Amino acid sequence: MVNGESVSHPTLIGSVQRALRLLEAVGAHSAGAPAKQLAREAGLPLPTTYHLLRTLTHEGYLRRENGVFVYGEAAGSIGRAGAERCRRAELGDALAAVGKRIGAAVYFAVYRAGEVEVVVVTEDPQRPPVEEWVDFRTTAHAHAIGQCLLAQLDEQSRKDHLARYPVQPLTPYSVRSEDDLLHRLDTVRRAQVAYEQQEYALGTVCSALPIQVGSAAATVAISLPASDAQRLYCVTERLRRMAEATVTTLAFSISI
Repeated sequence: MVNGESVSHPTLIGSVQRALRLLEAVGAHSAGAPAKQLAREAGLPLPTTYHLLRTLTHEGYLRRENGVFVYGEAAGSIGRAGAERCRRAELGDALAAVGKRIGAAVYFAVYRAGEVEVVVVTEDPQRPPVEEWVDFRTTAHAHAIGQCLLAQLDEQSRKDHLARYPVQPLTPYSVRSEDDLLHRLDTVRRAQVAYEQQEYALGTVCSALPIQVGSAAATVAISLPASDAQRLYCVTERLRRMAEATVTTLAFSISI
C-alpha cells in the first residue's frame, strides 16, 4: 500500500497541475481557443490535452463552442464562491471593528430560501457570541435575529415558516404561543428593532435591526451578557448608526 501511494500521489498532483495550466490557458482567451493552441500555451502533449479537455468538459469546467473551448458553469461557480468568501471576509472585518467599538458580539443574518441564515458572527474572546445550543433556523421565534427577520416577511411567508417551525418556548422568558409572537412582531415592525432578554439562552440579551439589502430580509444584531442588560438599548442605537455607515453596502453584496 505504501508503494502504491508513493507512485499514485505524485501522479495525481501532476494531473491536477496540468488541468490547472489548461484552465489558465483557456482563461487567457475571452472568445475561446482550440485544443492545439491550448496544448502549445499550456506546454502539454496534444493527447494529454485532449484527455484533459474531455474530462474538464464532462465535469462542466469547460464548454466547447464552434471548435473552441471556453469556461463552463462549474468554473464560474468557483469564481463566484471565491468572490463571496472575500465579501464575507470583508463583512466579517467590518463587524469585528463594530463589535470592538461597541463592546458586543455582532451578527449578520438573512432570510433566504425559507430559512434563517446567520452569515457572519464575530469571534472575539472578549465579546463571545451566544452558543448555538438549538439550531437558529428552527428557533427564529425565540431570538432577536429571527424575530427581526420574521417581522420583515409577508404574511404568507411568515405563516409558512411557523407551520414548519412552531413556537416552542426554550426558556422561562420565551414567547409562549404563536399569538404572543405575532404581537411581538407587530412591535418589532413599528419600532424597527427586536429586543429579547434570555428568550433563546439564559444569561444572554440581544437586539437586532432590519437593514436594507434589496428585496432580502436581513438583519444586523448584537448580544451581551445578561449582566450588561442595562447597556442593551444604548449599544443598539450605536449599532444602528454604525451599521448604516459601514455594514449595509457589504451586506447587500452578499445577500443578492
